Amino acid sequence: MRSRPRDFIYTEDDLFFATTSYFHPEDRILSFLRYIPDPEGERSKNGRRYSKVDSKQAYHYLKQNFPQYLYDCHTTGVEMMGVPIDKVKELMHPEKRLREIMNDVPDVELLKKVIKIANIFHEYANIPYDNMGISGSILPDLYDAENSDIDFVVYGLNKHRKALNIFAEIKDKDNGILKSIIEDHWKKLYEKRIKDSTLSYDEFRWYEKRKNNRGTINGTLFDILATRDWDEIKGSYGDEKFEPLGTVKIECQVNDALAAFDNPAIYKIENVDIIEGPDVPIEELASFTHTYAGQAVEGEAIVAKGKLERVKNKKMRYRLVVGTTRESIDEYIKLKNLF
Repeated sequence: MRSRPRDFIYTEDDLFFATTSYFHPEDRILSFLRYIPDPEGERSKNGRRYSKVDSKQAYHYLKQNFPQYLYDCHTTGVEMMGVPIDKVKELMHPEKRLREIMNDVPDVELLKKVIKIANIFHEYANIPYDNMGISGSILPDLYDAENSDIDFVVYGLNKHRKALNIFAEIKDKDNGILKSIIEDHWKKLYEKRIKDSTLSYDEFRWYEKRKNNRGTINGTLFDILATRDWDEIKGSYGDEKFEPLGTVKIECQVNDALAAFDNPAIYKIENVDIIEGPDVPIEELASFTHTYAGQAVEGEAIVAKGKLERVKNKKMRYRLVVGTTRESIDEYIKLKNLF
């Protein structure tokens, strides 16, 4: 059963999960709990009500009610979530959901905006409709028509980069409907994401604005999310095992940032100078937090701090990981010289 990030899974226990990996064990799909049944929930579908849960709530709910969705991952050595194959009732794909919306042309303003975004990227970036999709609350039909955001997916890393470049070109044009984020949103996002002093507000806003992966369409927030196309997914679950080796701080240069918006975000690096930590040949950075996705581009000199991992495969390698905890305290990727 194939599933990749941005897919959703509806289970036999009336739970909604979001897929979190390209590679899965034979008996389950790695995923994260998003919506649970709740008579007082703010979302509804087929006469039933649901609530969205955060990370802490999701783990607590599963431990109390459905511990079979938790397991000890032997590749990472940590407890993770995953839907057992025999619990999968429906596997939901963003590209299929987008086709349904475009074919039905629903009388819902939020969904009409989804169609407009797809048409813009098809017309201006020449991205096939089959390489686009819609995730988030719209995928499982649990959206709030007035307040939900649009999680728009582009399949294929090069196609995703084209979408970002096109958005950068056409946003805020007098005759266009795609706009930049307003200042109030950046302030709210900064307060939500940054829990220490690693980035000032001005620094955070500068990085986020230049990423061009987030904007508004007629007042509705949208994200341009990246997911690998099927032919870009190489390997299988268990090929790599990850061993933590403490904290490391480095200075280096980015030589490949094509996967900088992937899940996780990946940067290939060179000219690495170890500032703190073990002196080992680090080849890449990985970020599991949105804050440091798309943070740097090819050719830029950066400084990064996070957890060092030894990656065991046919060829052993080392990587620096940012976002090992939800708050990512004292973990970052920044330009060496920003201002």
